[in-house]
Amino acid sequence: MRTLLAVAVLCITGCSRYADFTLPPPDPSGPRGPFHWSAMPNPVIDRGDAVDVLNPSVVRSGGESVNFYSRYDGKAWSTMRATSTDFVTWQNRAPVDLPSEGGMAANGSLLAMGTDLMYWYEAGAPPHIALKGQAVLTAGPLGGFDEIAVADPDVIRASGAPGGARFFLYYLGQDRAQRQRLGVAQSTDGIHWTKFRDNPILEPGPPGSFDERGVGEPAVWTSGGSYWMLYTGRARDETRRIGLAKSADGVHWQRDTSFPPIAGDQPWNRAVMCDPSVEVLAGKIRVWFGGGDVPRPDQNIHGQIGMGFLFSLR
Repeated sequence: MRTLLAVAVLCITGCSRYADFTLPPPDPSGPRGPFHWSAMPNPVIDRGDAVDVLNPSVVRSGGESVNFYSRYDGKAWSTMRATSTDFVTWQNRAPVDLPSEGGMAANGSLLAMGTDLMYWYEAGAPPHIALKGQAVLTAGPLGGFDEIAVADPDVIRASGAPGGARFFLYYLGQDRAQRQRLGVAQSTDGIHWTKFRDNPILEPGPPGSFDERGVGEPAVWTSGGSYWMLYTGRARDETRRIGLAKSADGVHWQRDTSFPPIAGDQPWNRAVMCDPSVEVLAGKIRVWFGGGDVPRPDQNIHGQIGMGFLFSLR
């Protein structure tokens, strides 16, 4: 989660639609809370000659795992692609050809649709969410929680939705006071989105909390009869940790206060834990995440990518 610059709101901010909605009933099977966290000590993708590598988004496709992650070279953010058969060793690293606007074509969400891959990512100034080079979710109206920017997309697809399958996009919104909160939108095609009328769905925490400066980078899944969300929280000193929230309908969320926020416990991630991406397994949730050793609100954190698990204690 970056501190996004406050910029002028352009005419695209008036294009969003709004509605009340909920997600289909949550999946009753699979892992349920309470959860216990455990992580591998070393990064699975190091930064190499980059300043930062962060924002992993991992899916299964064609018998392997595909990871679209973000790379910062000191001037601009781009998206890289890597593959793995063991979830730990990532090979065939190569740039993804995406239109870049304002030095940004990264921080995205990857979804496998059969043999096709769909990738929603952050681009432009003001920051918006794009798909195949086209802006599909833009900043909100004057005075809205996302008036200045929308970023950090996480897209899930729900097949049990009334009227057929729908896409749901969780995202960061920033207002003119630079407050960062989370919202959600829905779509039938992944291109035309309707924002939830009662956004935001998650606010920063109270003074002194690990997320008092802002929340972002959601990763949402359903299992064990609930919707769950890992998200990044910014503390006052700009250290970052990953919190857990829970919902019965996918739009009304509460923090899981019984779950200790995930802090880095290794030299490489001692200051920042961020950017979760999840995969639901039997009895546990696999989590890829970003980490860094410099407490900053944006880039230049020596970012690298790690992997851990949420183990169901029931």
